[in-house]
Order: sequence, then C-alpha cells, then structure tokens
Amino acid sequence: QVQLAESGGGLVQAGGSLRLACAASGRTFGLDAMGWYRQAPGKQRELVATITRAGSTNYADSVKGRATVSMDNAKDTVYLQMSSLTSQDTAVYYCYVRIRRGIPAYNYDYWGQGTQVTVSS
Repeated sequence: QVQLAESGGGLVQAGGSLRLACAASGRTFGLDAMGWYRQAPGKQRELVATITRAGSTNYADSVKGRATVSMDNAKDTVYLQMSSLTSQDTAVYYCYVRIRRGIPAYNYDYWGQGTQVTVSS
C-alpha cells in the first residue's frame, strides 16, 4: 500500500499564496506521477496540477500562470505553490499519486485525505 502525508493549507487571505506538500511512502515502486486535485462544496473534484517523474506538468486553466507544481523524486514528494488566491480557490485539496507497474502495466491511483484551503476576502 501507499501512504500519503499532506501538509500546508489552512486560512489564506485573498491575494495571498499557499504551499502544499505531499509525501508518499510505503510501496512506491513504479511511482509515475503525483499532483493535486480539489473539490469545492457542491462541486465535483477537479484537476489542479500534476507532474510526472520525467517532469512533464499539466495544469488546470483556472490556475495556469499562478500555480507551480514540483516534485522531489528522491523524496517522493510533490509540492504545489499557488499565488493570487481568490475565493474560487477555496476547496479541499487532495494529493494524488499514480503508481504504474506490472506486465502488462497497470495504473494504480492513490488519494490523500485532503487538506482544507479557505481563502478569505
């Protein structure tokens, strides 16, 4: 199994910034990508940003230009730095890990418990 430990989040003022971190541990062999999703009240979970071990990134349009996702491959840790926060960024942020292994290869997705980010105006 894979365990995910999220940190960061909390109450942030509008216009401010946040930094989230998520460390994966356990059976991480084959870890292929990490990232962040979020879910606001009454809405579906949505992509924020992901990054592969090779460094390829993917961002939601709503955060492009103000979010940076990075990964420490040695520590199996992913970071999210996001600035110019608005009330639209208020959500529970979930860490995501993709493990790819087996023959044929199969993807296993893991999720963190989530960390609340509240942007106050």
